[in-house]
Amino acid sequence: MNRAGAWTRRPAGRWPRRLLPQKVRARLALSYAVLFLGAGAVLLAVTYALVAASLPDRPLLKISEKVSLEEAKIQRACKAQPSTVPLNECRKAFLAGQQAEATSQRDATLQRLLVYSLVGLGLMTVASGGLGWLMAGRALRPVSQITAAARRASEQHLGERLALGGPRDELKELADTFDQMLERLDAAFATQRRFVADASHELRTPLTVMRTAIEVTMAKPTRTPEQLEAMAAKVARSASQAEALFEALLTLATSGQPLANTEPVDLATAAEDAIEAAAPGIRRLGLRVDTALEPAPTTGNRVLLERMIGNLVDNAVRHNNAGGWVRVQSGASDGYVQFTIANSGPVVPDALVPSLFEPFRRVAERTGAGDGAGLGLAIVRSIGTAHAAAVDARSMPAGGLLVTVTLARVRADGDLGPY
Repeated sequence: MNRAGAWTRRPAGRWPRRLLPQKVRARLALSYAVLFLGAGAVLLAVTYALVAASLPDRPLLKISEKVSLEEAKIQRACKAQPSTVPLNECRKAFLAGQQAEATSQRDATLQRLLVYSLVGLGLMTVASGGLGWLMAGRALRPVSQITAAARRASEQHLGERLALGGPRDELKELADTFDQMLERLDAAFATQRRFVADASHELRTPLTVMRTAIEVTMAKPTRTPEQLEAMAAKVARSASQAEALFEALLTLATSGQPLANTEPVDLATAAEDAIEAAAPGIRRLGLRVDTALEPAPTTGNRVLLERMIGNLVDNAVRHNNAGGWVRVQSGASDGYVQFTIANSGPVVPDALVPSLFEPFRRVAERTGAGDGAGLGLAIVRSIGTAHAAAVDARSMPAGGLLVTVTLARVRADGDLGPY
């Protein structure tokens, strides 16, 4: 009955399920017992049929022995009867009694065989269920360990590993997969915590600059228009930095998602646009730009690929020396396209090159411009991963970086080439 007082009808198919055990271990034990019972019943039926067919309904004697012994028994039995009983009738009565005795012995033997077999089958069925319970518990013990580890797992408790031993069976493969999943989750949560902490620090800097400029200016009893203009300019610069950081964070977050709206993109054209956009910085530092841009057709998200090329060019210009150089190349081979950019600048230790592709990671010697957010190369790696691209970076012996991006090219029929 429901809350309104009306009777509700339960689905009829649920009752048989509720009668079955809910635990896998109990279901396995019950399955073992049922299978043993079925196999034992078939074996018992076959054995009973074979024994019943082999048991005779009269004594087993040789033909000569049978004739002489039977005739002797009949004569002795008939002599003991009154003389009024004919010999033929006496012989028939004796044979009928002998037949009934043999049949009775045969039936009794088969009945005892059936009873003993049924009792043994019942006992062995119960024993098989108990052994099945023990074996199922032993086999499912790794699953219990995985379940317990999954219950204990949380953002603060991801360092535990099962490290299950034993043969390389399905359960060990499941345990190893679970350990690998915990490792990935642990790394992902660690990266997330570090990213949130770094993002909070980076976002706090322009906000602190804006608040300080406003408070200092407003604390002056007499504020001139020049002071207010200087404060507004400083606030505007800080707001622009915060806006650029927000945009970079948004790009980094969306670049790792599945691609949508893919279309043909020429990396050479994207490089030309990026160099044109970086022209003010190139003129300010007096950089020499050498280009060898051959067509590099690929396919992907146009906005993200153009942002990747733009970040690489901006990174090469931003972290450069005055009067330095930048070399940009692009081209296509049989199955792939490449974009390569190299720049002069301070020497970067080889051990620090991989960390440059992590969010908010900077090398102090490379901070020629202090207004960078430290997300440029992180965005490049994220966009490259989304496009199944290989991004390789090496430090130059004389200073600077050499970055190479390799993607699948577009064939003449519009499909991607092998890569």
